[in-house]
Amino acid sequence: MHIIAGLGNPTRQYEGTRHNVGFETIDRIAAENGIAIENKKHKALYGSGYIGGEKVILAKPQTYMNLSGESIRELADYYKVEPENIIIIYDDISLDVGQLRIREKGSAGGHNGIKSIIAHLGTQIFPRIKVGVGEKPQGWDLADYVLGRYSQEDRKIIDAAQKDAADAVKLMVSGDIKTAMNRFNTKKKA
Repeated sequence: MHIIAGLGNPTRQYEGTRHNVGFETIDRIAAENGIAIENKKHKALYGSGYIGGEKVILAKPQTYMNLSGESIRELADYYKVEPENIIIIYDDISLDVGQLRIREKGSAGGHNGIKSIIAHLGTQIFPRIKVGVGEKPQGWDLADYVLGRYSQEDRKIIDAAQKDAADAVKLMVSGDIKTAMNRFNTKKKA
């Protein structure tokens, strides 16, 4: 079994923001695989189903970004899922818009949601899919940038990246993370 969690902030005001790319990607994965995200427990909205014959829990922590680890820990404990089988999808400002970076482990890299997950799981060894939202413009406040919305052009790029992330998840749950990394960690052509 795998837990696939997309990070974001709950409530309508954050819908469509850069910080919520994880939530949006989970919604896409759910739609593509016929998984209803209608349960509310473990500080998350979640649903269960199958991707490529593998049982999965799709989750959107409702703790707000900086406390995401609380929900991930509860889900991991309840479903008895080891960190190596927890895939986290989240925004990354150090990557160009729409670029993916898949990793098997790593530091938080300044991302507070990932810091929280590392603290609650007690390890950095869990797979993740970083979705590039672009670097904040000079002079902008970081919070204003990640809580801002995409331009029309960037929105199209992000939609394509979410499809790629959903395809990467299929490979990852089947145990083929190396293929996912080789296929999706390449720099996008402008």
